[in-house]
Amino acid sequence: MATVTLKGNQIHTSGELPKTGNKAPDFNLVKTDLSTTSLADFKGSKVVLNIFPSVDTGTCAASVRAFNKEVSALENTKVLCISRDLPFAMARFCGAEGLENVISLSDFRNHKFGKDYGLDFTDGPLEGLLSRVVIVLNENGEVIYSEQIAETVDEPNYEAALNALKA
Repeated sequence: MATVTLKGNQIHTSGELPKTGNKAPDFNLVKTDLSTTSLADFKGSKVVLNIFPSVDTGTCAASVRAFNKEVSALENTKVLCISRDLPFAMARFCGAEGLENVISLSDFRNHKFGKDYGLDFTDGPLEGLLSRVVIVLNENGEVIYSEQIAETVDEPNYEAALNALKA
């Protein structure tokens, strides 16, 4: 379990993130068209998992915008923006913002992704949502970088995640 904060107040996650060098757990998440996709669908590409509580918050929205901008300059890289928001909300946000370089995915159906990756909030006002995390995977689905954001209202370290992609 990890301990993070929300505006200075401690909250906890359900476990630990996948370790660097390990294969990331597979998943089945819901796309904006309500079909499902798995990690295996991205094999052969570098993948950024941009995970957050809800796209309807300022920090979460900022991370989607930032990764959308940065990934357009990278080859063979996919950014998966993952939350428990309904797919309709993700589609609405990305459509209104003109964001086309990220893939919006939802863990709303069975919450297995949050459990398998150890990042469900288990208490506090965001209980049941996903913690703010960035995980970078190489072409083989192995973790090459991860960041559990210590203060939930803070943005991730974009530069560190992007540097991991370029290494």
